[in-house]
Amino acid sequence: MVHAAFVRSAHAHARLARVDLERARHAPGVVGVLAGDAVARLCKPYRGVLLHYKGMKTGAMLPLAVERVRYVGEPIVAIAAESRAAADDAATLIDVEYEPLPAVLAPDAAVGAGAPLIHPELGDNILYETRLAAGDVERAFAGAGRVWTRTFTTGRHTGVPLEPRSLIADYEPATRALTVWISTQVPHMMQAVLAELFSLREPRVRVIAPDVGGSFGIKIHVYQDDMAVCALAMTLGRPVKFIASRRESFLSDIHAREQTIHVEVAADGDGVLTAMRASITAAVGPYSAYPRSSVVEGGQVLRLLPGPYRLRHYDAALRVVAQNKVVTSQYRAVGHPIATAVTESMIDLVARNLGLDPAEVRRRNLIRPEELPYTSVTGNVFDSGSYQAALARLLEVAGYDQLRREQKAARAEGRYVGLGLSCFVELTGPGAQFYGVGGAPISGQEGTTLRLEPGGAITALVGVTNQGQGTHTALAQIIADELDVDLDDVSVLSGDTAVVPYGGGTWASRGMPIGGGATLLAARALGERIRSVAAALLEADAADILLGGGRAVVRGSPGRGLSYSEIARAAHFRSNELRGVEPSLEATVHYTNPAAWTFTNGAHLAVAEVDVETGRVRVLRYVAVDDCGRIVNPALVEGQIAGGVAQGLGGALKEQCVYDDAGQLLSTTLMDYAVPTFADVPPIETHHIETPAPTIAGGFKGAGEAGATGAPAAILNAVNDALAPLGVMLTDQPITPERVVQALAGSK
Repeated sequence: MVHAAFVRSAHAHARLARVDLERARHAPGVVGVLAGDAVARLCKPYRGVLLHYKGMKTGAMLPLAVERVRYVGEPIVAIAAESRAAADDAATLIDVEYEPLPAVLAPDAAVGAGAPLIHPELGDNILYETRLAAGDVERAFAGAGRVWTRTFTTGRHTGVPLEPRSLIADYEPATRALTVWISTQVPHMMQAVLAELFSLREPRVRVIAPDVGGSFGIKIHVYQDDMAVCALAMTLGRPVKFIASRRESFLSDIHAREQTIHVEVAADGDGVLTAMRASITAAVGPYSAYPRSSVVEGGQVLRLLPGPYRLRHYDAALRVVAQNKVVTSQYRAVGHPIATAVTESMIDLVARNLGLDPAEVRRRNLIRPEELPYTSVTGNVFDSGSYQAALARLLEVAGYDQLRREQKAARAEGRYVGLGLSCFVELTGPGAQFYGVGGAPISGQEGTTLRLEPGGAITALVGVTNQGQGTHTALAQIIADELDVDLDDVSVLSGDTAVVPYGGGTWASRGMPIGGGATLLAARALGERIRSVAAALLEADAADILLGGGRAVVRGSPGRGLSYSEIARAAHFRSNELRGVEPSLEATVHYTNPAAWTFTNGAHLAVAEVDVETGRVRVLRYVAVDDCGRIVNPALVEGQIAGGVAQGLGGALKEQCVYDDAGQLLSTTLMDYAVPTFADVPPIETHHIETPAPTIAGGFKGAGEAGATGAPAAILNAVNDALAPLGVMLTDQPITPERVVQALAGSK
């Protein structure tokens, strides 16, 4: 096996005048060096375009840059050597001559008159534009009691999983078979992509995703350097390994969240929302990510801004623009934290200006139980939920009235303490409507195969993958509960396209709604198989066979029964005893959401204190009430909520991918990119309501993104509540000490 390293662009935008490989080719330990033109002969160009986003466009990507580089960190040359150190040393011998071009960094600059074109063949830097309108917005605003206007920005940030992106690619030239071990959430998508781009037969491509050390959506994308490693393996005919360094991760992992939202909200004197207008600008880097695209995050904001509220008049426009920074795309809670922070901040602003309690304003606007299922003004169908109940539960368990009294006392002492509320929805468990209808090779269904082994244990082969969230444990619980066996008797395997049934993998909180639904139905189907075989062995009708405690017994005759092990051994080893019954104790079920998706909802509260001298924000307490449908494992759900809250806190207060005016990324280490530590995260109190999803087998909903959705809004509102006596309202995230001090200085 050899190791890969890359020469990456030092410029945000430049022509490649010359790339000299000769010295590197003769360096000690080097076995192969590839530049863009060589790789382009192996790999087709690819574009992250979804067909249902009408009018979308983007430039084509290749594994290595050809003729032009478009962001700092874009790979130009791939080197394979006997060790990573040798490959890194050889990379320093590559001589790249650049002809710098003007870099387009700010969204406004990308669409300004005479803006440099990132892809001249596209004619401009606008990748996508759309508008969504419903109701009579003009009339609603004209008749509104009050109108509030603000502009919000969200800084770029990225996932920073504990395990960086990594892969080993092994190519067998004689059979044209490619095997890739890769840290990914989506093995079958990667199999389809690799087969298509490298013109291989799909069955000859095997993708194996072992346990993955965190992902947060970072590992659902196709990366240029990953494709280049596969090209190296195909060229050399030997395994090639690549593990991104932390600096490379910051320079090449997708970023997210860089958006500007100008919003207007109309409400009556009682704080009831009547209309909303918005203009959304999403800056997404030089390419649209493949194959999921870079427009979905902006599209989510467009459709989620009205939140869980009974708003009937809405008009919003989305513009997605290219720029010379790292590509942005889907990252945990895609678009939800942005939309929720904007809307929840505006609700607090309405309440503050009208002299109303922000909790009461939410109560007056939230969807009511009798209105479900509720179709929002943007067309989202909220199939179920506990919008009013979640808020009521939150106020109760947090002791809201007492917190307000404590806040009053703190202010009397000269302390700036604030309370922030956040009510939100989370889109989970989507089917084909998300990507498949747009032509992307991303499955909206999920498959599970269950097999009763001769020893009586159950093996589960599942399409959903595990990144540390406990998926295997939860699926094993579903199986053990349905078939009434010990949890230790269930083994769950995932991540290998040569072994597991076809599925979409893990994204959009679909592990339980879709993967859990498939597993539940597969357990029921296996139960029917067990009944059928047991009935033949016990000379009874299958309808009279009862399953329980790892046994099958005849109804009314508890003494007539067989253990699962006895049934399995008969089916596998003495099938002649089954008298015409198929000797099968295996069941496969493929399942998809019959609706477009299902919605989780929640209500969160943050208590924060602001040091007005230094600008430092400290979150003192965090309370979360979430409704993710039927809960399989409360500990796993609490872990998901708490982890999401911590990630959301990071986005709200600390994390930002910072660029200078030349397009150089300044935050390429964990000294510069500030992720939250244990010292930053307060005790997180989690509470749950269970409203089963009516369209999902088992009633499951997703829980993976709720914390990341609710936390930025709750923390932003807590900070603004703390600073309200000083007449300050922050609308830019992250809320750094510098921004707080500047805002306070500007208010004087």
